[in-house]
Amino acid sequence: MRQTKRDELVRKALEIFYRNGFHATGMDMLVAETGISKTSMYKHFRTKEELILAALRLRDENFRNWLFRRIDELAETPRDKLLAIFDALGEWFAMREFRGCMFIKASAEYQEREHPIHAQSAEHKRLLFDHVKRICAQAGAPSPDDLARQLLILKEGAIVMAVLGKASDAARDARMAAESLLAAAFAGR
Repeated sequence: MRQTKRDELVRKALEIFYRNGFHATGMDMLVAETGISKTSMYKHFRTKEELILAALRLRDENFRNWLFRRIDELAETPRDKLLAIFDALGEWFAMREFRGCMFIKASAEYQEREHPIHAQSAEHKRLLFDHVKRICAQAGAPSPDDLARQLLILKEGAIVMAVLGKASDAARDARMAAESLLAAAFAGR
């Protein structure tokens, strides 16, 4: 499928926002780094916030597709897939371009819960939760909601620790905590 000018703009803007943040990235920087004129930019997006939302939607789709595919490639059983989340995170953390979670960043820069950018970030996390909850249910967890929430807390904490450089192997540490969590959740099963 041929990429449109709009698609190209969103893809390039995503890279720039991920690298620099949202408030620090002005329209002049976007014009300079994308090579797309302000006129063209405003033809596709009335505001920078509309462009941010489009970039977040693309990041959401790309990241979830990648993560879910990697989990399925790394593990076969539902319980193993719950641990494979952290193996996939370790791969992500090792990528040269890793700069943390774009949705954590967006929600920190746009803190009002009703703001569309904050809401888009929350929606990404909800979709991740729903997927992990389904895997927890497939694994036979007595309380899939609770287990999914706890695993995602470990996931989010590992991301923050990896960005801050506070753990030599945040994904491994989170995986070990997840193993204990799963052992407790499935005790006697």
